Formats: sequence, C-alpha cells, structure tokens
Amino acid sequence: MHVSRALLTSKSTPSQPLRAGAWGMTLQELAERGLSSAQFTALHRPWLWDEAGPVLSRAARELLSECGLTLLPIRAHQRSVDGSTKLVFDVGDGAVECVHMPRSVRTERVTLCISSQVGCAMGCTFCATASMGFRRHLSAGEIVVQVLSALRALGPRHPGQLTLVFMGMGEPLHNAAAVKRAIELLCEPEGLGLSARRITVSTSGLVPEIAELGTWTPRPLLAISLNATTDAQRQRLMPIARRYSVTELCAALASYPLRARERITVEYVLLAGVNDSLDDARRLAELTAGFPNQINLIPFNEHAGSEFRAPSEDAVNAFARAVLQRRVCVLSVRRSRGRDVAAACGQLVQLKL
Repeated sequence: MHVSRALLTSKSTPSQPLRAGAWGMTLQELAERGLSSAQFTALHRPWLWDEAGPVLSRAARELLSECGLTLLPIRAHQRSVDGSTKLVFDVGDGAVECVHMPRSVRTERVTLCISSQVGCAMGCTFCATASMGFRRHLSAGEIVVQVLSALRALGPRHPGQLTLVFMGMGEPLHNAAAVKRAIELLCEPEGLGLSARRITVSTSGLVPEIAELGTWTPRPLLAISLNATTDAQRQRLMPIARRYSVTELCAALASYPLRARERITVEYVLLAGVNDSLDDARRLAELTAGFPNQINLIPFNEHAGSEFRAPSEDAVNAFARAVLQRRVCVLSVRRSRGRDVAAACGQLVQLKL
C-alpha cells in the first residue's frame, strides 16, 4: 500500500507539539460538543479517510479543529529487506518511530510496534533510545493518530489482522494515563474496535504501575523487560532496578491478575559475556516459576556507540536449553526484524531533531 501524499507533505510549526487532541476524545466528550458517534467513527477508521485525512462535515471539522486535528506527518519511511517498515513521525517538537511488521501467515497479519514518549527516562544502558534522554510524553491523541496513520499508510484494514505492541520509544507505564486512554479509544467498537488481547504493554519494571495496569478496563497483555537475574546485574543495565528489586518485581508479577490461559511475556535481552551464562539461564528459570509466563529471548541488536555485543548463535541456543532443562516452560527466541534500517528492538532513536 502506498504512503499517502498528504501525510508525507503535511507541515507543522517547528518546536511546537502537534495538536492531535481530537483523536484523544471519547464518545462522551464528542457528544458534549454536539457531535455524534459517526464523527468518532470518521476519525478512527483510517480506511474511510481521503487524501487529506478524516472525512468530516464542515461543522464537525470546525468544532474538532479547536481541539486539534493535526495528523502526524511521516518524516521518513524506511523499508527493511525482511519486509518490515520503520516510520518516523514528526510530532512538531521532535520525532517518534514505529515499526510495521507483516507476518507470513495464510491471511494478512501485522504487528505494529508503537511509541509512547519522545525519548525515554529509564536510561537502560543497552537501549539506543536512552541516548536521547527524555523529551516529553505523547498525548493519548498523538498515540492514537500514530497508530491510525501507520494503518492508513501500510494497512491492515481490519483490526482482527492487527497486533499492537507498546515496545517502541519510551516507557509506557511512565506515561500511564495517556496510554490507558489511548487503549480505551483504540478498543472502542465505534472506532477501530481493536481487541485488548491484541495489545501488549511492555515495561521496564515500574512496580506500582504494574499493579495499576492490572485494574485497567479494557486491559492489555503485559510484557516485562527483565534482562538480568540478580539485583547487581540488573542495576548495572537498568537504573529502574535501583528502585525496585528483582524480588519485588517478581512478586508484583506473581500477584498480577491474569485471564484464563493468559501469560506474562518475560523479555530477556541477551548480552554477550554480561547476562548470557548458563547460571543466568538457570536463575531465569527459577525466577519466573512463580507466575504463568512465556520467555522471549532477544539476542542484542547492536547499534552505533554501544559497548555491548550480541552472543553467538551457539550461546543463544545453549542458554535456551539451560532454561528448559531447569523448568518446562514456553520459550522462544526473537529473531528481530528491521535491523538493516535500525528498526529492531532497542535500536529506535532520533538524535537529530
């Protein structure tokens, strides 16, 4: 599918956040302005848009323009040899990235990795986004229109073909209020109608916010970026670990409410010579025994300026075998996509704004 010329050429005022507030409004808030659910549908179903964006009556457009009807222009569109595409969105005072990843199955399936902040405050030492520092939170409207703009440019048209992961730039639970509202809006049947079971929120381990996430309605799936099996090791890699210990984090995961057959995804980035020993593997198996989970091993995606290196294929396989020898569990090795366009896990960064 082609990228809309209007989305590529839209301009924004330099050094000012883009105003996308209309996409952050609920049905009730629209009704209070005298607008019907049909206007919500027009905003949230990008396959109904024309080249300029949502098709609205003049009266509706004037009312919603007061809140902000600005689309997120696509600053860059980089396609990987593996079929994934990195989209760089202009948010006025910066840029955020999302990654569109079609999957090879019988019918069209797409995983869309989206951002929740401009930059990130967590400071994880292996992540390129951390080098940006924290610029600002995205609003709920900016998050929603990021998703809709990506779908408008690359598809799919049907929400049943889409999986959404908050694994792009930023810590979603650091921006919990906006992420929560964005998920509510994306799941609204009068709009995109996405199932919450097709949305995953990944966190570096904000323990109180994990408990809060468990109360959300609709509630997405949870992924935890663990990456270490001891406090000392995790503190060197992830500053958030100085606030919440591995024991506290695992206790929060053990008490997290899960639906039938639901599992927490445990993400573990493998760094050569740092956290990829067989002892690490055995400790990982033991740490995750207290809650239903699936372990996702992620060989490090190297990027410029990083001191870390990816482990060998043999080391990755040995680590996986050691986990499974200690405990029977669901385990996969993520073969990251988009490495050639710096779109893989941990590679998203915009330093020149």
